[in-house]
Amino acid sequence: MANHKSALKRIRSNDKKRLRNRFQHKTARNAIRKLRSLGTKKEANKQFPKVVSLVDKLAKKNIIHANKAANIKSKLARFVASL
Repeated sequence: MANHKSALKRIRSNDKKRLRNRFQHKTARNAIRKLRSLGTKKEANKQFPKVVSLVDKLAKKNIIHANKAANIKSKLARFVASL
């Protein structure tokens, strides 16, 4: 157990940040999954910029690594182009 007031506050803020990060990461993963399950190129082209935006935001906030974000975007772009 923490002994200082600031340490208690740090524990509370870390929990809030952890939950927010988990929610945003899970939301992005679900969006990627939905994009991969789309059948038509028209729908995929419509969803692609939104998913890329989510992935970029995760990378900007250091929830995922920048290289991982680049890999995800590259694979999704290849998938959309192959439809």
